[in-house]
Amino acid sequence: MTNRYPYIPEGRTIKYVPVENKFIAEAKIVRDNDSTDCYHSTGAVVVLDGIIVGKGANQSLLKNSCLQKVHKDYFCVRRLLKIPSGQKYWLCPGCASPNQHAETLAVKDALKNKSSVVGADLYLYGHWWCCKPCWDSMIVAGIKDVYLVEGADELFK
Repeated sequence: MTNRYPYIPEGRTIKYVPVENKFIAEAKIVRDNDSTDCYHSTGAVVVLDGIIVGKGANQSLLKNSCLQKVHKDYFCVRRLLKIPSGQKYWLCPGCASPNQHAETLAVKDALKNKSSVVGADLYLYGHWWCCKPCWDSMIVAGIKDVYLVEGADELFK
């Protein structure tokens, strides 16, 4: 696994689970069913005491399937300008902004459903790291550990 993430908060690590893990499998289902970001579609679930309490998938501003395909296959401002993952989402309407990332939306959904998610874990499928705004939202909410699928750095880089 890669140990060099573009961003990771001090004292935090990313953990890995096999694709057969039931929570990472559910995060994949959330991604497949709900994400509208075709370039880096991701899904996340928040798990507290072994129960899924929140779900989220990243959302693009582009809702039209034809525009999403153009964004994915031909034209993304951030890719054109070679902007690294995790930066300047506001440049491209096809890329999900941090407040529309799977991690942030899953935390919001969990908080809507529970009064507290302190000590909960987050499982993310579809990317190989979490950006600073997502880490910030997870830390504020009290998320304990973040899990990715084994091989995420190769699958999604």
